Amino acid sequence: MPDYRLLTIIVPVFNERNTVGEAIRRVREASLTIEREIVIIDDGSVDGTLDIVRRLSDSTVRVVSFPDNRGKGAAVRRGIEEAKGDLIVVQDADLEYDPRDLGRLLRPLLEGQARVVYGSRFTGERRNMFFWHWVGNRFLSLVTNVLFNTTLSDMETCYKMFDADLLRSLKLTSDRFEFEPEVTAKALRLGERIWEVPITYAGREAHEGKKITWRDGLPALSMLIRVRLASKASIVR
Repeated sequence: MPDYRLLTIIVPVFNERNTVGEAIRRVREASLTIEREIVIIDDGSVDGTLDIVRRLSDSTVRVVSFPDNRGKGAAVRRGIEEAKGDLIVVQDADLEYDPRDLGRLLRPLLEGQARVVYGSRFTGERRNMFFWHWVGNRFLSLVTNVLFNTTLSDMETCYKMFDADLLRSLKLTSDRFEFEPEVTAKALRLGERIWEVPITYAGREAHEGKKITWRDGLPALSMLIRVRLASKASIVR
């Protein structure tokens, strides 16, 4: 059995002053069987978010700030550099994902069943998303399955938990939302079999502050194809 002792929870945040405090409170209170550290990466927020997260800093919460907005992928990559944990997970600060589900993602890793676990929005309780968002998500998951011979139900989920050594071994380059297909494709390209668990999901839409749009679909598709065609040597450090 793997000897995982510390989970690093990376929280990339950009202009989420209304939700970040509650998100961190829920992360702190989530029931976990190993220790946790929280690494908040403020991605150039201009709405007062940075002031809020700085007040949250303590022995288990570290804050890193970018002077300008660089994108979610850049924030997560910096979080990986800062992480001290044996396991790493990304937790969005917008309350779409419930930290009470972190324990579900953790279990297969602690039991040695997988080194990568995804929380699927399509197999658990959820607030239904708009139809075209559903189509986009399902299409990208289908392309992933065809290209990499797998059966993922939710490639674009933001709840991804990794063995830290595996995640650090991947040569990740994305600055924006194509981080999700990049990390998925590169893990699959190396032969990892991803474990999925059902999670709850309370998705937002654009009028509620959701930042990803249909325009991010094309870079995601391009990333999947490029990784599939790349050599294995080029996707690891």
